[in-house]
Amino acid sequence: MLLKVYNSLTRKKEVFVPLNPPYVGIYVCGPTVSGESHLGHTRPYITFDVLFRYLTYLGYKVRYVRNITDAGHFEEEGREAEDKISTKATLEKLEPMELVQKYTNLFHWAMSQLNNLAPSIEPTATGHIVEQIEMIKKIIADGYAYESNGSVYFDVEKYNTDYSAKNQPYGILSGRVLEDQVESTRALDNQAEKHNKSDFALWKNAPPEHIMRWQSPWGEGFPGWHIECSAMSSKYLGDEFDIHGGGMDLQFPHHECEIAQSTVCNHKMPARFWMHNNMITINGKKMGKSYNNVIKLTELFSGNHPLLTQAYAPSTVRFFILQSQYRSQLDFGNEGLQASEKGLRRMMEAFEWLMAQNNIGSSEPTDDSLNEKVVKLVAEFDEFMNDDINTAKVIANIFELVPIINSIKDKHIAVHALSTDTVALLKKQLQHYIIDILGLQGSKSNHNNKLEGVLQLLINIRKEAKGRKDFVTSDKIRNELLALGVQLKDEKDGEISYTID
Repeated sequence: MLLKVYNSLTRKKEVFVPLNPPYVGIYVCGPTVSGESHLGHTRPYITFDVLFRYLTYLGYKVRYVRNITDAGHFEEEGREAEDKISTKATLEKLEPMELVQKYTNLFHWAMSQLNNLAPSIEPTATGHIVEQIEMIKKIIADGYAYESNGSVYFDVEKYNTDYSAKNQPYGILSGRVLEDQVESTRALDNQAEKHNKSDFALWKNAPPEHIMRWQSPWGEGFPGWHIECSAMSSKYLGDEFDIHGGGMDLQFPHHECEIAQSTVCNHKMPARFWMHNNMITINGKKMGKSYNNVIKLTELFSGNHPLLTQAYAPSTVRFFILQSQYRSQLDFGNEGLQASEKGLRRMMEAFEWLMAQNNIGSSEPTDDSLNEKVVKLVAEFDEFMNDDINTAKVIANIFELVPIINSIKDKHIAVHALSTDTVALLKKQLQHYIIDILGLQGSKSNHNNKLEGVLQLLINIRKEAKGRKDFVTSDKIRNELLALGVQLKDEKDGEISYTID
């Protein structure tokens, strides 16, 4: 069976063949660490964690690169194109790199809670300023970018004219037509610096009050968001690599701009396969500040949000997400999460019981049809994953196996109904899929998550006590947790972090 994935570039499923087997290179756009990770971050990073795990299961040697955006992410082209890191650092009265470290640590903590594997390489934008400047110089030399008042812009119209003739127009990934984009582009500050409204910044001149700034051939400034990913992906994966991933919201303009600038600079399309997960809605609404429905991961895990009726363990959240195929829209709600919590518990209890048994199966099974059913359900795991990483169907098959396991446990089915080989196959593949590929965790891990939820509850109570100047209660919670080896630290922004000895 061959792995097929949906390629956003060609808009169809294609057989995945790596450039240099058995090696596979994957680049996934990481977080902008200007704030705490939220619910929207769970889907792309769980999706591509499972892809990473599955390709490894298939025997590939995978280099998974996921960056950290710690400068340069701004909405094109904002008032002074003030990037999100610099703006948030000013608001929180922190040094930019202090802010970056704080939210990078929180991001890593959240990824660990969700049981995502660490990427092979995690480059930062600020650690690759030299590579970005060199890339911009090459694009200027080729005539596809220009300097204006200390900023550098990519000439989208020139690129579109030249590369449309090569069947690679600007908009090849998103399907957007440049003329329509120009008509719908809103008026923004610094627009007069550009040749055309559709041009995007490769480098921005830093105004006097801008905190993060670097020397460049065009004066002191900071990089644009798009050039960062092009520079980091090409450095660690080459000018052409296998898979570029991210959420659907990044198709335009971020990935579209990456394609244009990388193609000009390296003379080839950066990635052969472009994979995008669909978005998350909350109770049928798009997640956004204007809807007041952005749920931070700490809130999700502690239940401390008005839209939540309880705390949800990270393993429950992961399971909930994997019950839908990654390209389908996913709606978060308490009912669905509660059902996932129960379903995960039932599945893990059956799995853990089965793995502990040594006396099931027979060399001469008593139920041939049951054997055939179990073997077929297990064999379909690979078939479903090879059909564009369909975790939903894999989990559905596992749930068909759970009643069989429970019936053997409850002695409604004889322990010798299945053959020894079938039982061995069942154990092996459930271990591979539940633990190694889907990355789901057992009851011990869930127990640890619940303890962390209790700790978060105590932290919230202490925070409320401090807010009403009840320092007796506040100090009591801090001191008693310290005696248990949990040290609390009051951050400058009013939040409370902790370390466990």
